[in-house]
Amino acid sequence: MDNVHAPTVPSGPSSRPLANGNGAHLSFAELQLKKEGMEAELRALSGVLDSVIRTTRSRIIRLRNDYKDLMNAIEKHLHEHFASLQDTDEIAPAPSNHAAMLGDSIPETLGEPFAKVNSIVANSPAESAGLKAGDEIRNFGYVNKSNHDGLKKVAECVQGNEGVSIN
Repeated sequence: MDNVHAPTVPSGPSSRPLANGNGAHLSFAELQLKKEGMEAELRALSGVLDSVIRTTRSRIIRLRNDYKDLMNAIEKHLHEHFASLQDTDEIAPAPSNHAAMLGDSIPETLGEPFAKVNSIVANSPAESAGLKAGDEIRNFGYVNKSNHDGLKKVAECVQGNEGVSIN
């Protein structure tokens, strides 16, 4: 933005009254000269304004195009990153049949249980995961004893990961 500037045009006082307030003592020629001077100043100031507007619009257009290119580059890198993660998973599959989770959501140690399984519905994701009545839940995705909020977070985790395996 260092190259954006407003060219200056010398301008005279615009609120000064004509000689003696009404210009009655000026001749027609003097009034005509004053009028032409004001018109010239108005044209010059209008040119400055047009120049600033053109410069600003041009900069906005360039920034929008650069932003679009940047976002395309970011998208490309994200696709490459996740494709490489998928390639790594295909080469060395995880020991369980669960989908890999983000590193910050994998618990380092098992916490204390915060829920106990009462029953399992036949053909449910819980049954497919191998849960059985009486099992204790220590971690469910990102949910644990310290943040389960009366099991509300478990429901949020399930809703936010529909169709995806949860550790």
